[in-house]
Amino acid sequence: MPRCGAVLGAMLGAALVVGATEVSAQGWTELLTPGWWKDPFKVDQSVAPTHNQEWKPSEALPTVPEPKSGVVLSTEQALSLAELTEYALLNNPRTRSAWLSARAAAAAVGVAKGDDFPTITGGYIAQRARPVSGTTGLIANWLNRWGPQISLTYSIFDFGVGEARLEAAEARLLAANLAQNRVLQEVIFQVEQAYYQLIGIDALVRVNEQALKNLETALDAARRRRDSGVATVADVYRSETQVAQARLTLTRSRGEFEKARGQLASVVGMPVNSSFKVQTLAAPPQTQEAVKGITAYLQTAKLSRPDLVAAQAQVDAFRATATAASRVGLPSIDFAANAQQNLWYQTGNPVPLRPNNQTYFAGINVRIPIFSGFRDTYQQRQAEMQAQQAEATRDALFRQSQLEVWQAYYDLQTVNGSIASTEALVKSAEQTAQAVLARYQGGFGTILDLITAQQDETSARTQRIQSYLDWYTVLARLNLAVGAGNLMTTKTENKQ
Repeated sequence: MPRCGAVLGAMLGAALVVGATEVSAQGWTELLTPGWWKDPFKVDQSVAPTHNQEWKPSEALPTVPEPKSGVVLSTEQALSLAELTEYALLNNPRTRSAWLSARAAAAAVGVAKGDDFPTITGGYIAQRARPVSGTTGLIANWLNRWGPQISLTYSIFDFGVGEARLEAAEARLLAANLAQNRVLQEVIFQVEQAYYQLIGIDALVRVNEQALKNLETALDAARRRRDSGVATVADVYRSETQVAQARLTLTRSRGEFEKARGQLASVVGMPVNSSFKVQTLAAPPQTQEAVKGITAYLQTAKLSRPDLVAAQAQVDAFRATATAASRVGLPSIDFAANAQQNLWYQTGNPVPLRPNNQTYFAGINVRIPIFSGFRDTYQQRQAEMQAQQAEATRDALFRQSQLEVWQAYYDLQTVNGSIASTEALVKSAEQTAQAVLARYQGGFGTILDLITAQQDETSARTQRIQSYLDWYTVLARLNLAVGAGNLMTTKTENKQ
């Protein structure tokens, strides 16, 4: 004991010397400041001084790396929707995150299965002791022991707690796998949505370019008629106004095109400033191939929508967890074994080293929980409430999925009828605009009639593009709502 006291005193003295040195370096005034014990490590200095001031880092911030891309898309040839989709599934961070989550859930199943095997622990003991007699108070010589040991523990019976935990882990793995499938479907939908948006705006740019040319033709005709004394300067001013408006519209549509291309690049996992081409649609939508009964779509969504089935798997997982929690307080039977060998021991100098005994132990342990501070009770209640919450979440998702299918289906029905109407509208508007332009160039009609006809032609072409875009987008949304593959085959060959 005196030796231990001397060592402790030396350590305390060294600490005081070091502390005095640090205090002298920092200044005794800080240490003696009232309230210094409220923040002795000065952690408040690592945040902003007040809530209305910006936090400024004291050292360099972490650098965010550029996401890695496994495949590089060609920027020379036009890319099809299938190529863009494949690239997105390979490089979109969401797909990788969902896959890694599923792998983590699979590892959790391995952890649960590992409980069925015995636990074996090895070690090496090195001890130095000086026994004191409890009756006489005599102190024996120092005793040194060292040697290896190994222990084994195996759970024989636990009222099904391990089986319930394994069942919960397997259910969560199923939910994770289905969640990955749903993420893949969502990424496909995002690619389709961005792709159709891009080609739709691209077609709109061409329509606006054609509209500008038509208005410039009308302006040239108005100037000719004014020079001939047939038209007034007001006709020229009106035409110039329409040309300026068309140029502004074209500029805006080109800006929207660049935004849409950046959106598509981001969805497929490319930098937003990537330059690439996409294939346009080869033909108008073949609407008859996508028309089915609403009941069939609702039934398909109920059976095959991954996130809905995953919600049911989560319910099963929480129910199994609740079962395991309800059995934690029951007795369990374990098998335990231990083997230890003390190689040598020494009882003081000059006593020589001698071999020591070997110790073996094996037995059955019955563990009977008696009281745990009501922890098991509340854990069971928590697991039951989580299971009921998972059921409510599943029911809400079911109602939402049915509504999404219902709305997408009737949106598709509405768009189906609009495509034929816009085709007829474009044909009629083009013929009317050509006739009015010919009459105006021939000296008949007014500039107002010509501008109106050209605006009607541009509007009809815009509506046709929008109807195509709406049909493909709504079909993609119906695919996502149903949770199945493509409901029809689309052609994506080049067409100007």
